[in-house]
Amino acid sequence: MLTFAVLQVCIFYLVLRALDTVEDDTSIATDVKVPILIAFHRHIYDRDWHFSCGTKDYKVLMDQFHHVSTAFLELGKGYQEAIEDITKRMGAGMAKFICKEVETVDDYDEYCHYVAGLVGLGLSKLFHAADKEDLASDSLSNSMGLFLQKTNIIRDYLEDINEIPKSRMFWPRQIWSKYVNKLEDLKYEENSDKAVQCLNDMVTNALIHVEDCLKYMAALRDPAIFKFCAIPQIMAIGTLALCYNNIELFRGVVKMRRGLTAKVIDRTKSMDDVYGAFFDFSSILKSKVDKNDPNATKTLSRLEAVQKTCRASGALSKRKSYIVKGEPSYNSTLIVALFIILAIVYAYLSASPRI
Repeated sequence: MLTFAVLQVCIFYLVLRALDTVEDDTSIATDVKVPILIAFHRHIYDRDWHFSCGTKDYKVLMDQFHHVSTAFLELGKGYQEAIEDITKRMGAGMAKFICKEVETVDDYDEYCHYVAGLVGLGLSKLFHAADKEDLASDSLSNSMGLFLQKTNIIRDYLEDINEIPKSRMFWPRQIWSKYVNKLEDLKYEENSDKAVQCLNDMVTNALIHVEDCLKYMAALRDPAIFKFCAIPQIMAIGTLALCYNNIELFRGVVKMRRGLTAKVIDRTKSMDDVYGAFFDFSSILKSKVDKNDPNATKTLSRLEAVQKTCRASGALSKRKSYIVKGEPSYNSTLIVALFIILAIVYAYLSASPRI
């Protein structure tokens, strides 16, 4: 029998992954897509509903969505209501941004709230409903999602801008318009200097959520839930350390060495490990800041705030360093808008039997 660490969260993940697949498929006409997004919270109660879209494994999910609905309907009412609520709010938010571009930083935060911050809120509700954790504040839960989502949006610039038949553009105009006339101009070699400056601006924006994330994780009690939340967060700060000041993000896929991914999974056992990892990756990022970068002062200030929190924990003398000689090569294998299935499986395999 599946434990909480897998069952409710996996169903929650699959529902939102299906919703996200509809949003992601740029071949679906807007007048078809928007009603589906808005009504998706009702479709999860229908054992016969499915909608063919997406590619590869995501297409299989959509074609066989009735299996997800069947599993959802076997959950307790409290879990169903929590998942329905988040799905309804997320679908409405996605529909809004199908018809609206991300213009301002406030728009950016709002979009990330709908597609990822709400995931954080939903997970916090599920953890609390299972009597595993105290109910975290909405603001902290939201930051957990925004930090992951912004990292993914930064990392996936080239994939999104080259999407066929239509580019997917999530970087806010308020940021990129300071550097280029069109968002796609960042990928052209003649704009390399401006592209890197814009990238660094985006990374600096993402760093504002780190202190909230550390506060959220520090309050967790259940070991499986802690690993489930902490591993993707460490991977995200490692990804930002790779992306910062890295022109290769605009040229191809930035990948993480499997050995480092394995190291993060193996070492993440306590909050001391989290503080150590965040300190080390922020140190790597700090070493890459060019004093001539337009946002250098702001970037360094945010990194120093993160490191101050890590130092204050008293954990730094106990950790094994993530800093290695030579240029680090990280990437995030994390999922969209959600705390990865890798973490779900790992939390399940690592959870001790409970009486």
